[in-house]
Amino acid sequence: MKNYRSYLEKLLEITIKNKASDLHLSPGRKPILRIDGKLHSIKGEGILSPEDVVNLLREMIDKNQFDRLLKELDIDFSYSLGKLGRFRGNAFFQQGMISCALRFIPARIPTLDELSLPPILHKLTKSQQGFVLVTGPASHGKSTTLASLIDEINHTRAEHIITIEDPIEYVFEDDLSIIDQREVYTDALSFARALRATFREDPDVIMVGEMRDPETIATALTAAETGHLVLATLHTNSAAQTIHRIVDSFTGVQQAQVRAQLSSALLAIISQRLIPRIGGGLIPACEILLNTPAISNLIRENKIHEIPLVISTSAEEGMMTLNQSLAILIKEKKITLEDAYNYSINPKELGELLKKYF
Repeated sequence: MKNYRSYLEKLLEITIKNKASDLHLSPGRKPILRIDGKLHSIKGEGILSPEDVVNLLREMIDKNQFDRLLKELDIDFSYSLGKLGRFRGNAFFQQGMISCALRFIPARIPTLDELSLPPILHKLTKSQQGFVLVTGPASHGKSTTLASLIDEINHTRAEHIITIEDPIEYVFEDDLSIIDQREVYTDALSFARALRATFREDPDVIMVGEMRDPETIATALTAAETGHLVLATLHTNSAAQTIHRIVDSFTGVQQAQVRAQLSSALLAIISQRLIPRIGGGLIPACEILLNTPAISNLIRENKIHEIPLVISTSAEEGMMTLNQSLAILIKEKKITLEDAYNYSINPKELGELLKKYF
């Protein structure tokens, strides 16, 4: 019989050593790493049986979590490897068997500059109140960007920060700020309930790992309106789509009120993609929307389709479209032309933009 604790730690250490973002454990396959966006089987490792995956998973979660997996058929969890870092996991059933995907979370939180994020993000960490949204597809660095924003606040301001996460990913160490991290299902029953409770917990800054339902969105908006800085993520592809998603979460009679709240409370939307960097690694391309009077007016009047044009013509205020960000990265020889077109939402517009750059 295998020593599954030792085998698990070996696989996780291989993941870290190879600078992989993810480790996949599935019956009938070797353990698989995702490195710079591409999948690779771990050489020298055998094919995992259904029992292997279950036993490896049992080393990472407790009985209550395993019982919840059997009932709900998928669960999120986290697992700490001490000073080496943490892993955010999702266990799920497929074809009647359990599989598992693990995302590596380094112990040290990278800075905004180390992540090659636009300098305008530093300005957001100085805000006392408002709503900041980090958006983009799954696995494109939203949680890391959010953690970097929170940690910069931690090192520059004396604030009470509350995070609500499922599961807890980066673990913060208090510096100038005090930080309380609440994990859904462990420390709170739901995102919405934990967020409502913050009003009685004297926070200055609130981080919501994910806005999953209208109640959470509504409470986050109220918190941003009432003197708190609220940072959250959404799985959307652009600033305009993010605003549509928030507004469309509510019924017709509520939408006008939500647009009014959003037009006043919104600070910024950062929509990002991680692009393969020439020479290895990944680099973010970002669309940046900042809530100017022009943007606020478009949100309130439900002219959201005009927002991309305002972003594209507001570079002097710190805004940029995704295509403008991609074009800059091409010009700086950080990404290939092919990858830029692959990740662009509007390749035709990108082509026209590149003609101006070259």
